[in-house]
Amino acid sequence: MRSSQDQRLIIEVPGAITKTTGGDTGNGHHGTVTFPPFQVRPGFMLRESDLTWRFSRSSGPGGQGVNTADSRVEVSFDVRRSASLPERLRGRTLERLDGRLVDGILTVTSSEHRSQLRNREAALARLVTILRTASDPPPRARRPTRPSAGAVQRRIAGKKHRAQVKRERRANPDD
Repeated sequence: MRSSQDQRLIIEVPGAITKTTGGDTGNGHHGTVTFPPFQVRPGFMLRESDLTWRFSRSSGPGGQGVNTADSRVEVSFDVRRSASLPERLRGRTLERLDGRLVDGILTVTSSEHRSQLRNREAALARLVTILRTASDPPPRARRPTRPSAGAVQRRIAGKKHRAQVKRERRANPDD
């Protein structure tokens, strides 16, 4: 039986606002939490079916529940084999995340909160941010510029002035 106090939670991910539902079922167990698809960038939607979740006991604060609640969260996303990641972004993402991937799978962990739900939200937000950054378009190529003639003259004049000051400080052997 479901309690009448269902909660609405808002997950804050830069560039996306999504809602999940969950609530206490009255017997101490929480309802299932599902995340709607996140738009990482145009053409790249991250769906719940693309993610693999693992839960374990977390270290740190939590009182009596720290030894019994599986509040630590690991979320994994298979960058190499995911159908939701377009081919044009896949190569760039694989290249940029090369040091973080294990067999093409990106794993993000969160254990900073006491509740599993909050850790799920934090891990998912972190995953979306990492994927968004890794799939950013490459920066524009630097266009080389040359200093103006006046700038070159001022630089040379400054060097000559400094050399003259140093020359005047030297002990003169002719005296």
